[in-house]
Amino acid sequence: MNTQPAPVVTTTRLEADKLSARFPALLVHAERLAASVVSGVHGRRRAGPGEDFWQFRPAIDGDNWRNIDWRRSGRGDAPYIRQQEWQSAQSVYLWIDRAASMDYAGDKNRESKSYLAHLFGLAVAILLGRGGERVGLIEDPDPPRIGQQQVDRITAQLAARGPLQDYGIPASRNFAKGSRALFLSDFLGDWEVISSRIRQAADQGVAGALVMILDPTEESFPFDGRTEFRSMSGTVRFETLRAKGLREAYLGRLTERKSALEELCRNVGWHQRLVHTDDSALDVLTWIFHALERRR
Repeated sequence: MNTQPAPVVTTTRLEADKLSARFPALLVHAERLAASVVSGVHGRRRAGPGEDFWQFRPAIDGDNWRNIDWRRSGRGDAPYIRQQEWQSAQSVYLWIDRAASMDYAGDKNRESKSYLAHLFGLAVAILLGRGGERVGLIEDPDPPRIGQQQVDRITAQLAARGPLQDYGIPASRNFAKGSRALFLSDFLGDWEVISSRIRQAADQGVAGALVMILDPTEESFPFDGRTEFRSMSGTVRFETLRAKGLREAYLGRLTERKSALEELCRNVGWHQRLVHTDDSALDVLTWIFHALERRR
């Protein structure tokens, strides 16, 4: 009989403590990652509806072809977008899912979903702060603020994790007019609540980007034989002798969730990307940074 270990870590509190202990190194990683994305951003120069030329950037999925600068693009193999300068600071709200499900890593040599969510969130906060943007966590009752002190404040808030639920949902709040939002999660929680919160934000005029973070094993479901599945908090357990028999149903449900998220983003005009924990962090952060610059 083939016996597989449980595909989740059993001690959620230990995993949370490990992540908190790694915050100094995580912050250094975020600083380096942010520096790699854009080294030429100074002051409050942001892409927007201004009239003066600012910079070129590589085109990404969702860009309007009319914004492509064909002369600049002709110098290489990739299309480039001509951006313009916008001097007005804006508010950006971050939801970094800190639920227990985010602590999952399918391989001991791979970072957890939580680590990547925190890495991207902190790197974005650093980038936005250097660009003169106000930034804050969605669950923070205080308004977003500017500067390094706010980045430090966000870091402290993230490190002070409380009791964890199995799956996360974004907090409900009133957003500043014309603000933007970045949601980093596996989006495996209560769909009705998650979709409602995203629609509420969009209804308030918030432009947003969603990053669905999954471990590769959550997409491939490599489990077979006798397997015990446990939720990250350990409150839900299920043992089966034929784990492979669950694969089709599981992958079907996951596909439904990914499709629902994509459709919701299309409907509300938000940008969306699925990433895996073994993807290039630089590529993902570059996409996030440019997605937050664009408005549909």
